[in-house]
Amino acid sequence: MSTTTVAPLTIQDAEFLITETGRAAEAAGVTVSVTVLDAGGHLLAFRRDDRAVLISGETSTRKAYTALQLNTPTADLVDAVQPGGLFHTLPTALDRPLLFIAGGVPVQRDGRLIGAIGVGGGAPDQDHGFASAAVQALV
Repeated sequence: MSTTTVAPLTIQDAEFLITETGRAAEAAGVTVSVTVLDAGGHLLAFRRDDRAVLISGETSTRKAYTALQLNTPTADLVDAVQPGGLFHTLPTALDRPLLFIAGGVPVQRDGRLIGAIGVGGGAPDQDHGFASAAVQALV
């Protein structure tokens, strides 16, 4: 039986994601915080801009955690938590409460989940765009 090894998300990958996200946000005139987690939910890299709203750091971390836990961009989950949605009664008694606002994106390599990025500070669609573009540039 053979096993396929997938390269994990490295610190260099995380720094690349943060740099790409920061570059896109600055070009759009937006100040954001960025969190990158590995597949185990451990913090690999974090960027907080002092001009960003203070809560944006926690927001970016919770978005990354949500994207990692559910292996889905948080933008795709917004309707699922509305009354009658798939996750309306999803318990949030996890290590960190989930956050269903656009801006969290899982990072996959060779079809396997290796981490997640979360962006907070801009409008949800902007945060999602910055995170998605950074992930696309990585792969």
